[in-house]
Amino acid sequence: MTKNVGGMDRGLRIVAGLILLALAATGKVGMWGYIVGGIVLATGVFSFCGAYTLLGINTCSVKKP
Repeated sequence: MTKNVGGMDRGLRIVAGLILLALAATGKVGMWGYIVGGIVLATGVFSFCGAYTLLGINTCSVKKP
């Protein structure tokens, strides 16, 4: 997997994922909060987004060799 999520995008994904998981854990949102929050958090932690690959988007500043 080549990194395609970088900097600000990665930080926002991690924060949003944690917020969604916390809201789901407290019952403020439904089961979808766990699912979406987990996916968003994982894409931030691993710096890879499958949707970005399909759409040809790359926010990571690391140059490909």
